[in-house]
Amino acid sequence: MDALSLLPDDLTRVGSRSRLVIVSAQRARQFMQGIPSSIVTKHTKPTTIALEQVLKGHVKFLVGKDARQAMKEAKKQRERELERLAVARVAGEDASEIKKDLSVMVDDSKPVEPGEED
Repeated sequence: MDALSLLPDDLTRVGSRSRLVIVSAQRARQFMQGIPSSIVTKHTKPTTIALEQVLKGHVKFLVGKDARQAMKEAKKQRERELERLAVARVAGEDASEIKKDLSVMVDDSKPVEPGEED
């Protein structure tokens, strides 16, 4: 019940309870992935800390067209990173094949028979 005491009557800063829940949940997920909290608090649960941060204005978030644009840019960035990793992996495989080919020397010359010296 302690987290409910954090809820203000006026949600104009956040916009709506739904947005408050979504932003707080995303912030709590960041805590669980290891990102440290930006404020000192008496709370210990990630969800309560995230809710407190959002209500105090410590978490910046985008809405509307700005949010859609940011999501598109993030998607493009992820695609570029995946492409870069795929190219690096293929290049690494090609390099190892070339190295393997160069490490094996094949002598295609005719073997020298005894008594047949140049």
